[in-house]
Amino acid sequence: MVFNKLRAARKNHEPNEDYIVGLDIGTEFVKVLIARVDGEKLEIVGVGRARQDVSDMHSGAIADIAGVVHNCEEALAEAEDQAGLQAKRAVIGIAGELVKGLTNTIKYRRPQPDKPLDVAEMEFIIEKVQERAQGKAQKEIALETGNDEVEVKLVNSALVSIHIDGYKVSNPIGFQGRDVAVQIYTAFAPMVHIGALEHVAEDLALELVAVAAEPFAVSRSVLGTDSNSNFTAILADVGGGTTDIAVVNDGGVEGTRMFGIGGRSFTRTIMSEMDLNYSDAEKLKMHYGHEQIKPAVKKQLGDAIEKTLEVWIDGVELALSEFDSVDHLPNRILLCGGGASLDPLVAALSERDWYKNLPFTKKPTVHHIKPSEVMGITDTTGTIDDHTFITAMGLLRVGYDTIVGTSDSDTIKDKVNRLLRI
Repeated sequence: MVFNKLRAARKNHEPNEDYIVGLDIGTEFVKVLIARVDGEKLEIVGVGRARQDVSDMHSGAIADIAGVVHNCEEALAEAEDQAGLQAKRAVIGIAGELVKGLTNTIKYRRPQPDKPLDVAEMEFIIEKVQERAQGKAQKEIALETGNDEVEVKLVNSALVSIHIDGYKVSNPIGFQGRDVAVQIYTAFAPMVHIGALEHVAEDLALELVAVAAEPFAVSRSVLGTDSNSNFTAILADVGGGTTDIAVVNDGGVEGTRMFGIGGRSFTRTIMSEMDLNYSDAEKLKMHYGHEQIKPAVKKQLGDAIEKTLEVWIDGVELALSEFDSVDHLPNRILLCGGGASLDPLVAALSERDWYKNLPFTKKPTVHHIKPSEVMGITDTTGTIDDHTFITAMGLLRVGYDTIVGTSDSDTIKDKVNRLLRI
């Protein structure tokens, strides 16, 4: 009844232009952040979180719309209560193995090489890149689902690099030249997944301004508004149902990969190996390393975790091996998401030699992304103190990009990224 009143109030109010809602619908938790837009900065004024039921999500995608809507309402009400206001415009994250993030390069031979390149011509080139990327994503998803008629939709695009006659430029407008090579990151998702998110937004009386592939949102969290950023790292968001990986090189997203092993996989192995129910297995996993756990129980728990850990590490290695267009992988791995709280997972990434068959120049360093490392977003509530809210913070940045843009900047990345927004 309370939720109905809040929903009605949201529906009847005009959206407040100064606020954005970031809604991270995770497998284990729904997380909500409400932020105030202050120039190029965002100030978080409300935080909410609600646990999902086991049957609400499957492999990072919504399985029960009504259940998820109820959990979102709970988290949204908590954030609104803390913020002392209701915000309507929202960006929602999308995850799952069928979300395809690809970086495509298109080489375009200009018919008039002596004519200076303009925005209209860039728009034409970008359209060609997106068409090619959509065809690739459609084929991949059709192959994995066995459905040739699956519909996919573009959810995010971002410029990675531009070369003219082999020369890298940050702003091609005004340049002459024959051959233009443009690299653009694009993320596509099946319409059935996007439709479920649109349904959730409608039921919550939220105005959906963007849907974002979650690994792309994580990359936006650490890149901020600096279009000349040279940030380079592998980002891994370990959620309840999936692990989402993004490779960022010199401020550009090289691509994203997802695989269906997350925190829940560890819990299920503990359940079966130790003959526990889901709730008790989850509690035991969360207290791994606690000194009060008996040695015999700790050994059983460690063995159960190790079983899934081996498969998870193989998943990371396989996902990174698919980035065959990069000469070298970044030597820094940054972790976020609730699943990354498991100490043996971090230790395995840091200490084992899983990376030796991959194009690393040296052993990668591993650490969690801190909220303080998220560019241009500050938490005024004092409640965001670890890596589990990074994805939701990234969603706020995507919302900012979509709504506000960076209209005062003259860089081509900003101009083209405005063209790319959907």
